[in-house]
Amino acid sequence: MKVILAKTAGFCMGVRRAMEIVMAEANKKEGPLFTFGPLIHNQQVLDLLGEKGVKVTEDLKDLKAGRIVIRAHGIPPQERESLEKTGLKVIDATCPKVTRVQGIIRHYTSKGHSAIIVGDQDHAEVIGLMGYSKPPAHVIQEEAGVANLPQLERPFVVAQTTQNEEKFNRVVDALKGRFPEVLVFDTICDATHERQQEVRTFKGQVDAVVVVGGYHSGNTQRLTQISEEESITTFHVETEKDLDKGKLSGMNVIGLTAGASTPHWMIKTVLQEIEEIRDRRKTFLTRWSKQAFRFLVLSNLLVALGALSLSYASAILTGREPISAFPLLTFLYIYAMHVFNRFLDKEASAYNDPDRADFLKTHKGLLNITGITALAMALALSYMIGAVTFLALAGLSLIGIIYSIPLLPERLRNRYRYGKIKDIPGSRSLSEALAWVAVITLLPVLESGRENLPATIMSGLIVFTLSYARAIFFSLLQVQGDLMVGTETLPITLGERRTLLLLRIILLMTAFILLVSPAIGISNFFCYLMLIPLFTLSVSLLAYEKQWFHPGITLEALVESNFFLTGLLALIWHTLPWQL
Repeated sequence: MKVILAKTAGFCMGVRRAMEIVMAEANKKEGPLFTFGPLIHNQQVLDLLGEKGVKVTEDLKDLKAGRIVIRAHGIPPQERESLEKTGLKVIDATCPKVTRVQGIIRHYTSKGHSAIIVGDQDHAEVIGLMGYSKPPAHVIQEEAGVANLPQLERPFVVAQTTQNEEKFNRVVDALKGRFPEVLVFDTICDATHERQQEVRTFKGQVDAVVVVGGYHSGNTQRLTQISEEESITTFHVETEKDLDKGKLSGMNVIGLTAGASTPHWMIKTVLQEIEEIRDRRKTFLTRWSKQAFRFLVLSNLLVALGALSLSYASAILTGREPISAFPLLTFLYIYAMHVFNRFLDKEASAYNDPDRADFLKTHKGLLNITGITALAMALALSYMIGAVTFLALAGLSLIGIIYSIPLLPERLRNRYRYGKIKDIPGSRSLSEALAWVAVITLLPVLESGRENLPATIMSGLIVFTLSYARAIFFSLLQVQGDLMVGTETLPITLGERRTLLLLRIILLMTAFILLVSPAIGISNFFCYLMLIPLFTLSVSLLAYEKQWFHPGITLEALVESNFFLTGLLALIWHTLPWQL
């Protein structure tokens, strides 16, 4: 069975923006926070917002203090005035696409035009749009409704932003037949258009389409309708529990898409559940191999082995003897810190990676024991290397453990925005990268004190670049979950596009340093080989942007493989009979 994941599946711009606004307000902890009606049409997300203290209300009575957010669908201006009279701080999370339609209706009806809205009359967005029309607006759903319209003066037509595009075009054709002078504004948002077109392209490619999203979500319902209109076997599910595994098991190719209000972790969970149906067909050896690989990734053994490989390559860059205790020390420390911080940050794992969250829960005892053992072994090994290394590693370990631990008493946490180190915007990626630099590059220098300083600085830069790019890459995959738990990562602060641009600049600058370092005598020609993992890491970023792989273990392993590549190149270099 093959699963084709729609590139447009998941939060649209308007929903993502509304979520960011609400979560930013929730994380401020400045008193009661309400949304005026459901923020979006997804019950699972609303439940999670409720856990964060965000309350849904449609009754303004007795509300005198706090903040209230206007939902993504927008509201009529009369209701906005009512909100402002309450004394609450009003925060507008209306989708900009909806705001544009509101402006069109207000502008043209104020000049004597008659408004026609193609949409669902009872939908929250349409109710809001109707409020911006000076004379009453006329709402129709099908082309048959055109005949029931009264004679209108200077009519114009707009669409609910999540309408079926083909249906809107049919209504427009019917309107032109009756009102030749009608002004047409195609206000269906680009995201809706792209999602609907992508569903249509599934025809002939898949045996069935699974649409993930709330049963009461209009845009999700339309995706389901479009798929059915294309004569594709279609399943609309809210969660993975709603999948009809019996029917799906007999199919070879499944198309997977989701509504604009469906978070990525729900899509990911459904995707993994479908892939498990596929895995039951495979041989025992194939299933065992996949489970073993999954264990390496989720247990943090893969990242620790990658750190060991990078430590080996760093020794080659600085001219140190690569066969030493430091690569093993790096492996033990990175493994222990990743295990501990996964548990300390398990709330984010539940939203970002349900598969990892289940793995942590299932293997909690084993991971705790191995994590403690790895840290104890690392400290013992560092003590054998020398007192300075031991003290430095003990300090690093303490900092790594307290990263996710509240530093303020519980009674003070609500007063201050930053109660933990991890609460500082962008600190997660930077802290991870600095920890890698410290254990891989600085510890050997502290012990010997006789290192080639320029080569050490250059090596530290390479380690920082690769580990920082890795950390930011995974932050890009975890934006929605990080928003839910209030972790202000770099992608949340800068946005995805600027973050990717920053990564590319860092990679290019590091590549330039690698190119010139041998020429000016800073390091050996092994620098040229290190350009290869920089290039493959850039390819990994491209794979993320182009969605060549489903989000999950495969994409994670692709990134981690760049670190194994550094170790492989270092091993080849070290075993050469001659050195450049």
